[in-house]
Amino acid sequence: MELTATTPAPAAPAAPATPARRAAVRDADGMAVAAFILGLVGLLVLNVFLGPIAIALASVALWRGTARRGRAFLGLGLGIADLLVLVAFMQFDSTMSWNF
Repeated sequence: MELTATTPAPAAPAAPATPARRAAVRDADGMAVAAFILGLVGLLVLNVFLGPIAIALASVALWRGTARRGRAFLGLGLGIADLLVLVAFMQFDSTMSWNF
């Protein structure tokens, strides 16, 4: 009886990135940057609109697999902070909106 060592089958080579896949990742990267910028601007003005948009863009960018995950997480956090700032000022003013 002869024992022979079997070698594992070679792993399949990684599929090359198609132009459609590269475009999707590039779009997701753009969404991550846009979420960060809108979340940052939303801390100062129009946070009732810019906060939810930043949250949505960051979520979609993360779902699509952006290469800029840190920027997307910052956009998500800033979008949430926008809404928290809005709630804090609404409580302070006892109104449904806030102004300086």
